[in-house]
Amino acid sequence: MLIHPANPPADGSQVDGTAIRSGSFWPELDPVAARAAMRLDGTVTAERLRGALIEAIASVTGQLADWRRAQQAAGYASLDAIPAEEIDGTSILVQRWQRAVQCTAAANLTERYRSFDATAAGDKKADELDTTVDDLRRDSRWAISDILGLPRNTIELI
Repeated sequence: MLIHPANPPADGSQVDGTAIRSGSFWPELDPVAARAAMRLDGTVTAERLRGALIEAIASVTGQLADWRRAQQAAGYASLDAIPAEEIDGTSILVQRWQRAVQCTAAANLTERYRSFDATAAGDKKADELDTTVDDLRRDSRWAISDILGLPRNTIELI
């Protein structure tokens, strides 16, 4: 028997479209837009996506807590109030924050949605997922470093 994962309905009815708020400083996050950006299919339920996004927001905002306090002390009430270049009508700081959150959430979901297969093909797929997770975590770290104005570093132990 071959079972294909369901695709999300075209009308978005499976997706909880209620924006996720994370305080007054950080922007709201739209789960529907995040699902599209993360290229998730219907195997990730709305509840799991929301949970992963909330955890990712907590992680990213925790890493940026000192920076946020400094920005608020400088008189900026929200991330989009901080002077920054805009691309496509949105502050690059907001875009980078969203990228950090989405990459963190996608990495967490990818780790949890692996299928275990004892075949060589299953081992190869798991190795490919490891690379994907590593790439997503790297992209999240880079987005956070860009917000902080720090250089990007990639260090690999040999």
